[in-house]
Amino acid sequence: MRKAIAALGLALTVFAGGAGSAATLAENNEAMYRLMMEKRGVTAAQISRIRQIFDSTGRTGQGNPAVTRHPMTPQQAAAKVPGDPYQYYRNAQFERICGRKYMAPLYDPATQRPEDATVCVDMFEYPNVPMAYPVTWISALNAALTCAAEGKRMGDAHEWEGAAAGALLEPDYRFDLGSHGAMRSWHNAKWGQSKNWTYGPQWRRGICAQASSKTPGCNGGSWSGCGSNTYPVGSFPNCKSALGVYDLEGNAAEHMNLPLNPSQMASRGSQTLGVTEMKGSWFIWDSVRAHEEWARWRAPFWHGTQVMSNGSHSNYHLGFRCFRDIR
Repeated sequence: MRKAIAALGLALTVFAGGAGSAATLAENNEAMYRLMMEKRGVTAAQISRIRQIFDSTGRTGQGNPAVTRHPMTPQQAAAKVPGDPYQYYRNAQFERICGRKYMAPLYDPATQRPEDATVCVDMFEYPNVPMAYPVTWISALNAALTCAAEGKRMGDAHEWEGAAAGALLEPDYRFDLGSHGAMRSWHNAKWGQSKNWTYGPQWRRGICAQASSKTPGCNGGSWSGCGSNTYPVGSFPNCKSALGVYDLEGNAAEHMNLPLNPSQMASRGSQTLGVTEMKGSWFIWDSVRAHEEWARWRAPFWHGTQVMSNGSHSNYHLGFRCFRDIR
C-alpha cells in the first residue's frame, strides 16, 4: 500500500503546484496529457487537438503555477483511498456500458437499470483522471471543443442535475416562458421544495473538496492574483452521487449548456448549443458559501454568453466535465 502511494506521488510530483514548484503551465499540461493517455487511453491524435485548444489561451490548465497553492498533493489524496486509486475508481459494469474508463451511466433508478442509460458522464472533473487537479481557466467554447476532441460533448443542464441528484429525469425546460430568467425561476421553484446535494438531503462541511481558500488579495478573478487552489479529483471518496459521479460539489464549478429552445439541446445532437450555465460549488465552500447551490439548482446568467461564443467566460475556479452518448 505505501509503495503504491509513493509511486503515485513520484509520478505526479509535477502536479503538486504548491510553494516551491518550478513547473510551468506548459510542463504541468504535458504531464497531464501523459497521464490522460496512460490512464484513460486518450489517443495521441486527440491529445494533439486538446493541446492546440489549451495552448491557444495561454492560461488553460490546472491553474497559474506562480500563484496556485493546492491544499493537498496527489500523494496525500491517494492515502485517503483504499489501495491504488486508479483501480479503486474503476467500475467494470460502467466500463461495459459507457465504453470508456471513469465514466458513469445516467438513468432513473426508479424505473431503469444502468444498462438502460443512453448517456454517460465523466466521473470526475476534466481531465477525468483520479488524483489529477481539475482544469480551470477554460471558456465554455473551449470546454465544448475539448469534449468533442475526445468524441464526447458538453452536457445539458438537466443531465448534470440528474448526475448530481441521483436520477436523470426527462428534460423539463419551459421554452414557452420565453426568457432565461423566467425559465430559471420556474425550475427553481419546482425543485426548491425537495432540494438535495450529491451526498444527501442536507448540506455538509468536510465531505467534498471545499476547505481550501482564495489566494490572499485575490481581486475577483485575475490570472496573476487568483490561484486555482483545488484538490486532486477523487480526494474525497464520499463526495459521490447515487449514480457514482464524484466532485460535483466543491473543487471547481462546471460549465454546462442551457438550451433556450429544443434545437439547442446537446442531448438531442445540437452543435450550436444554447447559453452558458455554471454548475456546482467550488473550493472555498466550507467557509464561504458564495451563493445558493444544490443538485438541481439553476444559476443566474452570470458572465452569460452563448456557449459557442469566442467571448465565453473563464476563471480560476471554473472547469468542466464531458458527457458521451451511447445509444
